[in-house]
Amino acid sequence: MKIISRINPNALAYSMTTLGAGMMNSIFSFYYVKLFLNRYRISEAAFHQAQVVFMIWNAVNDPLFGYIQDNSRVPCCSRRQFSILYGAPLYGLAFLLPWFPWKQYEENDWLSGLHLIISLCAFDGLLTFVLLAQCALFAEISTKHESRLQLIKYNQVATLVGSTSILFCGLITDNMENFNYFQVFVVVVGAVATVCMCYTGLYSTTEYEQQEIVADGSQLGSAERDLSWSSVILLTKQILTQRNFLLFVTMNFFQVFHLAFCNNFMMIFADNLIPKDVLSSSVRSIMYGAGFICPQCLVLISQALLKKFGYYKIVLFSFYLEGTAAAVMFFLGPEYYYLLAIYLTANMVIVQASFSLFNLPLADIVDADLMKHKRRSPLSSMVFGTNALFTKPAQSLAPMLVVAILNQFGYAHLNNKATQPDPSLFLGLHDAMFSMICLVPLCIAALQVLTWTPFSIQNSHLTPVHKL
Repeated sequence: MKIISRINPNALAYSMTTLGAGMMNSIFSFYYVKLFLNRYRISEAAFHQAQVVFMIWNAVNDPLFGYIQDNSRVPCCSRRQFSILYGAPLYGLAFLLPWFPWKQYEENDWLSGLHLIISLCAFDGLLTFVLLAQCALFAEISTKHESRLQLIKYNQVATLVGSTSILFCGLITDNMENFNYFQVFVVVVGAVATVCMCYTGLYSTTEYEQQEIVADGSQLGSAERDLSWSSVILLTKQILTQRNFLLFVTMNFFQVFHLAFCNNFMMIFADNLIPKDVLSSSVRSIMYGAGFICPQCLVLISQALLKKFGYYKIVLFSFYLEGTAAAVMFFLGPEYYYLLAIYLTANMVIVQASFSLFNLPLADIVDADLMKHKRRSPLSSMVFGTNALFTKPAQSLAPMLVVAILNQFGYAHLNNKATQPDPSLFLGLHDAMFSMICLVPLCIAALQVLTWTPFSIQNSHLTPVHKL
C-alpha cells in the first residue's frame, strides 16, 4: 500500500505511452529489415526506393504534425492527451502492417517494395503523431528539473518493461523462425500497447492546462494560433536561431544514425560473425533482449549521477566510452567471439541509454525558447518536430548505407536458397561487417564529441533555464 500511495499518477499516466510504444517500436525496428531482406527477399533497388520515400516522409511529418499540434484549434490535435487517445488505435494497426504479407512473395517482387513503403510510412506517421504529443507533455507537465527527472525515471521503468517484448518475442518465436507464432505475438503486442497509450490520453494533465482552467479557458493570441505559412516560417526561424538547438540537432542526427545501425543490424551481424556453436539460439535471444532492456536499467541506476552531474556530462562521457570500446574491439579482432557478443550488446545499451536522456536537453531548449520570445504557451511540439525534421532522415540513411555496403560483399546471395555459393566467398563480407561494427561507432563518437562540447545549457540540473 505504501508503494501505491507513493506513485505519481500523472507520471504513471505519461509513462504508459512509453510502455505501449516501446513494445511496438522495439519489435518493429529490430525485425523489419531482416523480414524484408531474408523472408520477403526484397530487391536492393526496391529497398533503397522504400527508404528514400520513408526518409522524405519521416522528415516532413514531424514538423508538420508539430506545427498542427501547437497551433490547431481542433481538440484531437491541439490537446496532447486527445492526440494520444485518438492516435493510439491507428498506431497499433500500423504496427501490424509489415508482418502479414500481401501474397506469397517471389524474389525481387515489386509488391514487397510497395509493402515496405506503406508499412514504414504508416507506422512512422502514427508514431510521430502520438509520440510528438507525448514529448510535448514531457516539457509541459512541469518546468522543474526534479519533476522531469521523475518523468525520466517512470519513463525508463516503462521502457524497461516494454523492451522485454524483444526478449519474449525471440524466445517464443525462435527469433522469428516460427513465423506463425511471431504473427500471433505481434497482434497481442499491438492490442496491449493500444490500451496502454489510451490510458495516457485519459488520465494525464499538464501545467499549462491547469493555468488555462484558472484563466477560464482563455485562448492564445491569434499570432500563435494562425495556421498560415508565414506563421510556420516565422516560428521555425525563431527555433532555428537558437545555437544550442542547432548543436543538439547535429549531435542527435549521429545518435539516431547510430541507434538505427544497432537496432536494424545487430541480429544480422551477430548471426554472421558469431558461430552457431558458440552461442545457442536461446542465448542469442537473451543477448538481443538485453540490448533493449539494459539501457533502461542503466538510466534508472544513474538517477543519482543525473542529479549530481546533469545530463550534459553523462551524455558526453557516453560518447568517449563508445569510441574507446570501438577502438579496443577493432584492435583485438573478430576472433574473440564472447567479447564480440558483449561489445555488440554493450554498444547498443550505451547508445540507447544516452538517447533516452535527450528529452531533457530538448525540454530545456523549449524553456529557453519560451523565455526568449515571451510566449504565453511553449512550442513544445514544434521544437521536438523541427528536431526530428533534421534527425529522422538518419533512420533511413543507416540501413541504406549498410545494405549497400553488405551487398557489395555478396550479402544479397547469402540467403539465396536456389544456389549454394562457396562459403569462402563471404570471408570479405565478414571482414566488412566487423569493420563496420567498430569503425562506425568510433567515427560517430568523435563527431558527437565535437558537436556536443559547445552546447551551453550544461547546468540546468542546478539552475533552471528560466533563471539562467
